[in-house]
Formats: sequence, C-alpha cells, structure tokens
Amino acid sequence: MSTPRSTFLSTAIERGFVHQCTDFVSLDERLRTGRVTAYIGYDCTADSLHVGNLLGIMLLRLFQRCGHKPIVLMGGGTTRIGDPSGKDEARQLLDDAQIARNMAGIRTIFAKFIEFGDAPRDAIMVNNADWLDEVRYIPLLREVGRHFSVNRMLTQDSVRLRLERDQPLSFLELNYPILQAYDFVELARRFGCELQIGGSDQWGNIVGGVELGRRIEGRTLFGLTTPLITTASGAKMGKSVGGAIWLNAEKLSAYEYWQFWRNTEDADVGRFLRLFTELSIDKIAALERLEGSEINEAKKVLATEATALCHAREAAEAAAATAHAVFESGGSGSGLPTITVPRDLLACGIPAFELFSRAGLAASNGEARRLIRGGGARINDTPVENETRTVSLADLDSLGMIKLSAGRKRHALMRTV
Repeated sequence: MSTPRSTFLSTAIERGFVHQCTDFVSLDERLRTGRVTAYIGYDCTADSLHVGNLLGIMLLRLFQRCGHKPIVLMGGGTTRIGDPSGKDEARQLLDDAQIARNMAGIRTIFAKFIEFGDAPRDAIMVNNADWLDEVRYIPLLREVGRHFSVNRMLTQDSVRLRLERDQPLSFLELNYPILQAYDFVELARRFGCELQIGGSDQWGNIVGGVELGRRIEGRTLFGLTTPLITTASGAKMGKSVGGAIWLNAEKLSAYEYWQFWRNTEDADVGRFLRLFTELSIDKIAALERLEGSEINEAKKVLATEATALCHAREAAEAAAATAHAVFESGGSGSGLPTITVPRDLLACGIPAFELFSRAGLAASNGEARRLIRGGGARINDTPVENETRTVSLADLDSLGMIKLSAGRKRHALMRTV
C-alpha cells in the first residue's frame, strides 16, 4: 500500500480504520479530485446499535469531516432475509412491525455522530425497502443474478464456514449477497454513491457490489473494510459481563457507557483512543506514554471523550464525576444506574440475590447467588456474607437509597416508590 495523498485515507490509516480496499490507489486519487459519496448499511435486527457497530460510524463521521457525503442505509428490505455473515445459524425472521420499531430506535443514534441536511456534504438516510419492495423476481434474476457464480459464493466465509460445520444455509440467506450488491448499484444510480464501507466480514459482499456495478453499468465503484476489533485478551468488541454495550441511552445509561470505556484493558488504550475519540495523534501519543497506575488517567480520558460523542459532553462529565464520587471519594454517586422497588415489597424484605438480579448486576438469580458466595457482592459498601440475607427498609441510607456493588467496578442504586 503506497502512502495516501487524500486527507480521508491518510487519516483513516493513521488512526487504524483501514483493513482492505478494492483499489487503494484509484480510490485515493478519486478522493483528491472532489467530493465522494459513501455508504454503510445497517440491518434492523435490534432497536439499537452497539459498540461493535461504532467503528463504522466513527469512520463515516471522519469521512464527512474530510468534506465528503455519507449515506446511512437502513436495511428495511434486507432485514427480512438476514445476513449470514459471521453467523452459525439463520437469524430469526422479524415481521414488518418489529423491523419498523427497530429502525426507529436505530435512526436516533446517527444524529449524534453525523450531520444530516440538504448541504452537499450533509448526510442522508435511506431505506433499501424503497427499491427492494418493488423488485420483480424474474427481472432481478436476469439483470443481477446471472452475474453471480454459485461456485464463487460457496467460497465466501459467510457461506463456506456454515457448510463446513454442517450447519444449514437456506436459499433465502444465499440471496443476501446478491441484494447487498444490488443496493450498491441502486445507490450509485440514485445518489452517485461510489464507495461502500463495511466490516471485514463484509468483504465478499462488498466486492460483489463493486463487480456488479462494473458489469451491468460500467461504473467504477470502490469498497473499503474496517478491521475486526477485539480486545487485547481476545474478547469481541461490544460485549461486557452485563451484555451488549448499546448506543441508545434508553438501553444503557451514560454512566454505564462511561464505565465500559474506563474498564478498557491497558494494552488497548492507545488503539481505542485513535478509533473512538477525536483527540489529536500527539495528545494520544502523550497518553500512551503513561505507565503504571497513571494509565488509569488515560482510560478516564478515553471514557469521557467516547461518552461525549455518544451521550453529549455534559452527560460524559457527569458520569466521570459520579465515578470519582464512587471510587475515589467514598460517596454513593447519585448518577449511578438506579432501579426502583415498591416500598411495601421492601418492607417485607427482599433476598439479596434477587435484588442484585433486578439491578442487572447479575444475569440471573443463580448468577447473583454465585456472586455473593464468591464474596463479590456488597450492600452500602459492606460485603454480603449470606446469599439469603434479607434487604429491608432498614438498609436505606439517609437519602432513601441502597447502594449495590458487584466487584469493584459495577454499581447501582436502589430506591423505593
């Protein structure tokens, strides 16, 4: 790969966003000659995106900041099929009402990261159901399907791995790469889109779209993929002990989001600062030089900057202040995630394990019992020694709250109603 001359590619490579490109030299030259339109597609399989989707969003944000135009493609049509990439079994098929609800939840995320509007560089959001719902089957087979080799499709990881593991792959799923390729061509026709961005697992699908554009319309299209992000210990990005790290505040509070980044492994801090914040490379290099316990200061910067992008600066700073109160000043931290319990129920007494499960500090009552037996549970900073210990009104502090802690880093407050 030669040294890029375009601002977008040089910055993207410097910060670690680029994994593969269909034609690096030609794309670099095209980016230097004028504004380019690029898209990333998101199927509506849940009502929020999570941290695992954040890399693409940050790259699309960088693309716009470099003067180019982003398209956010909502997969209202392709969600009905399900992308087999990276999956050991078929996705659950969703009905139209579920897809619409999920799409509504996802839409709100992008306005935090990308500017939408009518200006030349402003982003637009489109739904592939607008054209896929109108596609006629026989014309699609003749115009698009004839350009796809089943032999080649069987070599793509998304298909090959399923077959090697003797896991079923439906004909429905086998159509997904064809429809994704058709999306790219349709976006090129309608909006002059020339670049598709996606994760490394989408490489085969993206190449299919690039080749389809060339074969049926003589268009020059490009594909760019981001690397698979795992932590230094090998864990998949976007997961935690408590589940997915959602980007919607309704599903995960700013404080919990801040804590996720604060708990980054030491070896990942510099890489994540480059990818998930907009701090300068010089500032990041200075933070990377911190050693020993001082690396925690770099983690706090990462947590605050990443949270500011997703939840706004005020919420990020409030989360940082809450964490300081909880971990460094001996306070309860009023900004902690809070659950409510009926006062009458607490008056009768609630088993401690049930309360930890209700608070989301354990995935189940059984896990909560194991947490307590292992010595990892505390109520109002006092270790819980018996899993059947009853929590009652007597445990409320002067503010009418009970602080629950699982280990040293996960906390919640309980109040009565």
